[in-house]
Parts: sequence; structure tokens; C-alpha cells
Amino acid sequence: MNPPSTPAALPLARLLNHAADAVQAVRAGASLTDALERCPAAARPGAQALSFHAMRWMGGADAARRHLAPKAPAPPLDALLVCALALLWPDSAPPYAEHTLVDQAVEAARQRAPRSAAFVNAVLRRFLRERGALVTALQSDPVARHNHPRWWIARLQRDWPALAPALLAADQQRAPMTLRVNARRGSVAGYLERLAAAGLPARAVGGQALTLAEPCPVGRLPGFADGEVSVQDAAAQRAAPLLIGAGLAPGARVLDACAAPGGKTAHLLELADLDVLALDSDAARLARVTDTLQRLHLSARMLAADAGRPADWWDGRPFDAILLDAPCSASGIVRRHPDVRWLRREADIPALVRQQARLLDALWPLLAPGGRLLYCTCSVFKAEGQDQIDAFLQRQPTAAWADDPPSPGHLLPLADNGPQTDAPDSGAPADGFFYALLTSTRR
Repeated sequence: MNPPSTPAALPLARLLNHAADAVQAVRAGASLTDALERCPAAARPGAQALSFHAMRWMGGADAARRHLAPKAPAPPLDALLVCALALLWPDSAPPYAEHTLVDQAVEAARQRAPRSAAFVNAVLRRFLRERGALVTALQSDPVARHNHPRWWIARLQRDWPALAPALLAADQQRAPMTLRVNARRGSVAGYLERLAAAGLPARAVGGQALTLAEPCPVGRLPGFADGEVSVQDAAAQRAAPLLIGAGLAPGARVLDACAAPGGKTAHLLELADLDVLALDSDAARLARVTDTLQRLHLSARMLAADAGRPADWWDGRPFDAILLDAPCSASGIVRRHPDVRWLRREADIPALVRQQARLLDALWPLLAPGGRLLYCTCSVFKAEGQDQIDAFLQRQPTAAWADDPPSPGHLLPLADNGPQTDAPDSGAPADGFFYALLTSTRR
């Protein structure tokens, strides 16, 4: 999800309180998406923009609060302070003037904890007085400097020694809003003309993808309700063409093993006439796949089941192709979901790696001889990408890298990471992903 470029025109104190509620929920372990769903609809765009900002600068803001107020205030007030300090952080491009932010944060404190208004005022004004020296001093703390957990920083430095600083900096940027034009309904060139007529400048970035100059509500996209276009990052749009490759025969049996919310399922069906089984362990999330396909006037068989337990659902007929978009850390989409870095724990990574390996081992026997399996994760951590596939190939002698098309491997969300799409001018960097296309050598 992408926040609007500026918060909605509602009182800032009200928006700050809603944003602080969301930040407090994330600190308690909830996703920012779920937290914002509880926000009143009228305030949600503004609260989303402010909470996204707070998530991106929370490492520094939290360190500053600990310095300025060593005794932590109650969680509701602490969340408000962190939001305000993040918005006052230098070089963070805040959407409001400093005096307005302080005044409205104090007003928000009166609404949140009336006796704490003077305390909030004192902390914020002291931060502005000492900001230069304090921010400089906090640069010795990697969490405050990079606004990521310490373990996350260390893992990036280990996996990508030369690129870690750039990856950490890239996570601080707003993600582009990229669209996928439904190949059954129109062309990229034609849709660009419709966007221009609607006052939404955009440019093609390869394949069926185009990127808007500025994010907008999907309701403004021409033909969205009729299934002419979908929102999907350019990196995610590589999955369907990779799996289809030189061409699956019409009616080929394809398994989308972790299908929700359905973007890749839909893309497969937009490109070819396939017999697709969309599987997901979460029935509620699987309903989103149904909604997506209905909007696009496409159909697939749906089944709520654990892909790692084929005995519970497989009919014994092999699949010509399998897409395994495996559960992962989501470390490649932090620009789009800035709360992920604060929700993940170091211990999550080995657990996710085990789950990915379990799914690979369970699904490989379901593939027909000569069939292809596409393994992908929206992660930049090698444990969930190259290391995972290297280990799988060691224990599975009938699996080999496919030659046509070649696997992209790790795609990093950096402008100089090579082509992110099929176009030479790919524009803004796409999300971080890993893709491995494997073929079965069984006869």
C-alpha cells in the first residue's frame, strides 16, 4: 500500500492521535495495515501518511525520546512522542512546519493524556533546540542511523557487504505505484493515453507494467473496476512470464501454491489459458483471490489447504507448472510496508527458512516430468533466496536450473541493480525479490 503524498485536510492533532494509535499497535505486534483498518475512513489517508513516516524514522525518533525522556512514558503517550519526533527529524521531508507540528502534538496530548501536554511540549521544544547535536551523537547507534533493527542491519551487511548502506537507504523511500495492464483487455500504450486523459501522468517500465508519477486511489484509475488494470509492482510482475516461459500448452495444469491475495494468479490467467488451482492455507485470504479474479473476469479453482501437506488435497494428477510464492520475511518490500522491519524478529528467519524448505520438498513430487517450478520470495535475505535453493538442489537430484528463460536470482530494490523488467528504461527501482526457475529432470 502507498500513502498519499500529503495527509488529508483534517486537524493535525486528530491525525496525530490516529497515527499514534497505529504506531502503538505495531509496537504491540499488529501489522500497520490491520491497525489502520481500525482508523475512521475519513482520517485514514492522513493517518496512514503520518504513520508511514513514523515507521521510516522510528529508529532515530525512539533513540531521541530515550535520550530526552529516559523514563519511558505510558505506551499511548510514547507512541505520540515518537510520531512527533519522527516528523521533526532532519532530512525526513515532513509535511508540516515545525511550529505547527509542536503545537498540534501538544493538542493531541491534551486529547490523549491531558496532564501530559506540558511534558510533550517540553520534550519537543528541547529536541528542536538540541536537534543538531543530538542527531549527530545518535549516529553512533546503527539503529538510530539506519532506522532498522540491529539484527536486520547485520544480516544485510553479511549478505550484501558493498550494498548494505544503499539497501538501508532505499527502504526509507516511498515505493512507486506500479500498474499491470490486463493483456486480455488492452495495451500499455493505450492505457497510458487513458491515464494522460485522466490527468494521471505515467510511463511504461516494461512488459505490461507502467508506473504512475504519483500514487492515487484505485478508484481514479480508468477501467479499474472493470478489470482493465491491477496494482502490482514490476518485480512481482516477473513471476507469470517466467513460469509460462516459452509457452505452456493451453489447458496446462498449474498450481499456485500460496495464492493469496491473487495478483500472480491473475497475471498467469491474463497471459495464457491455463487450468489453475489457487491454493492457500488461509480461507479468508483466499477469498481475496476470488474477488481479484471476479473483477478481472477470470476464473480458477480455489482450495483452502496447506500446500505442505499434499496428502490432504492433491488428486494425484501431476502439475505441468507450480508457482511457489513462499511465505518470507518481506524484507524486499519494506518501502511499501515500513512496519515490517519493526515486526520481524531475528528468530523469524530460521523458522521461515524451514517453512520454505518444507514447501519445496512437499511440492516437488507433484510436478510432472519436464515440468517447472518457480520459487520466489519478496526478500533480499540470501537465506530465503540463493541459499535456500542451493540447499534444495543438494538434496533433490531430479531438480535443475531451467535455461529458458534464465532465473533472475536476487533482485534488489536499487536503481543500479540491473534491469528490473524487460524494458531498458525501468525507471524507479522495483521491489526486492528472489526468483529461481527449476525444471524436473525426471523421465
